[in-house]
Amino acid sequence: MKYCSASTFFKYNWDQVVTAFFQRYPNPRSKHVLTEDVLCRYVKDNKLISRKLYSKTNKLPKWGERLVPGPKQICIVEESVVDPVAKTLTTYTHNIGYLKSVMHVEEKVEYSLDTENRKTTSVKREAWITCSIYGFSRAVQAFGGDRFKKNANNAERGFLHVLERMFGQEKVLDLTPRERKLKETAKNATTKAKNMAAKAGIIQ
Repeated sequence: MKYCSASTFFKYNWDQVVTAFFQRYPNPRSKHVLTEDVLCRYVKDNKLISRKLYSKTNKLPKWGERLVPGPKQICIVEESVVDPVAKTLTTYTHNIGYLKSVMHVEEKVEYSLDTENRKTTSVKREAWITCSIYGFSRAVQAFGGDRFKKNANNAERGFLHVLERMFGQEKVLDLTPRERKLKETAKNATTKAKNMAAKAGIIQ
């Protein structure tokens, strides 16, 4: 099994991100998404739970085409859980169908309120990739890891496009306490360096 992870943040508040999440398709980065169907949606313990089925194209390397003849489409089940109290949106996805026997990918993404700046939303993406084909597991898992990185970047840019379309472009945000401290430290270090240089006669 290969584990992958990636973290980022959106300069939009959590409510905006959740609203955009349910309208993120289509976008310029989602041409590989062919269909999107809602299987069920309900409320349990004050949490909104949705389950969707997606069909997507899945381009394979040449060596992968030998393992998987025929149409290169995959079906993916996504379950999302919106917790308005904890301010989290968590999604769980996994692929189903015949390609699962070649490479099985389980992914978890959590969108949570940034504790240091309530105007931003933190995003943590994790994936677990497995392959049961003897002699090909390392190659397939390595391919899955590279695909995860590309997909994460693609998904982020597509999501950002939807956020900008719905709420405008990212705005300059107030600095967090940590950012203010780092900025002040850098400023003090620069001032100190200039003073030392002036005393040494390096600058006038």
